[in-house]
This record gives sequence, structure tokens and C-alpha cells, in this order.
Amino acid sequence: MEVKIHPNEDEKEFLTIGYNRFYDLFEEMMNDEFWFKEDEYRLFKIKEIFATYFELLKYPPIQWVIKNQKRPNFSDVGKDLFKFIRNVLLHFPYFDKWDDIWVKKSLITLYSNKPQFIDRFLTKYEFREEFKYRFWEQKYKRMTYISINFPTEYSMNKKIFLKDILTEKDGVKFSLVFMYNVLETQVDRNNVNLEIK
Repeated sequence: MEVKIHPNEDEKEFLTIGYNRFYDLFEEMMNDEFWFKEDEYRLFKIKEIFATYFELLKYPPIQWVIKNQKRPNFSDVGKDLFKFIRNVLLHFPYFDKWDDIWVKKSLITLYSNKPQFIDRFLTKYEFREEFKYRFWEQKYKRMTYISINFPTEYSMNKKIFLKDILTEKDGVKFSLVFMYNVLETQVDRNNVNLEIK
């Protein structure tokens, strides 16, 4: 059996461009000034960082971390919420700003024979109580608190706006922290060249 050592040379190049792009976007989006930019610009950057993150997930050691559920400090609700946001942005690319993004049951299930993740998430969490989450923003030396409000009219085929579940700023910062924590599992901050087998 051949043992593959990660990262190989191609993976190093892939990881370098991917991580550099992710960190550039992350730094810009965690900056308070980002929230004063145009709505369309912000949504473009949000989609871009999700796309960058999901390309980086192709790297096998990151997949192992996710498979083994070693994502730090996230509850099941948090993991599901992150995946929900990602899927809504990916499968409903028709909007120019966060506050306009909506889904409804009949459109989510229109061309699927089995329940897709967005439908499963909204069905599972419909009528649930508000969920609160917090994280530390090192740059600003502050704790950020977010509230997640689950829909009550999804099963009635009403429009469910993403902004009513969580605000743009809360949703994006929540997602950024989630992605950052997963990607950081592969970064050696001690400058020791480790090889993963």
C-alpha cells in the first residue's frame, strides 16, 4: 500500500493560492469598514469566500478533520446553519443583496425526488426557539453575540428570508469564524514543517 504524504508540491501550490485568497477575504470582511460598502459588493465577496473555502475542502487532510468531527467549538445547530447558508447562496444565486435572499418549500423541492439539505434544515428547525451564539473578535478585543431565529411558516410554503433567520453581518461573521477554525487545523503556526500521512 502506497503511503501518500501531504502536502505534495501541487497541493502546496493549491493551498498557497487558496489560503492566501481566503485570508485576504477574511481580513477584509472581518473589518468593521466592510459593512459600509455597497450591498452588491458585500454579497459578491460573501459568495467568493464561500467558493474559496469549498475549493480548499478538496484537500484530503481538511476532509479528514470534517469527517472526524474535529471542528472546534461548534454545536450541531451551528454546523447545520453554516451548511444551510452555504447551500442557499449556492442554489439561489438570483439576488443582489443578503436582505433580498429568500427561499420557499415549493422552490426548494421543485426538482428533487428526495429532501435536499435546505429543506431538511428548515423542516427540522421550524418553530425552534431562538439560538444564541458568541465568538471572540481578537482584532477588536470584543465578544460578538448573534441570534438565530428559526422560521415558523416554512411548512406553509411562505417565503423565508435569510435576513429573518439572521442578519447579514451576523450570518457572515458566524460563517467566517466557522471556516477559519476549520482551515486553521492545517496551519502550523510554529513554522515546523509537518508531513501528514
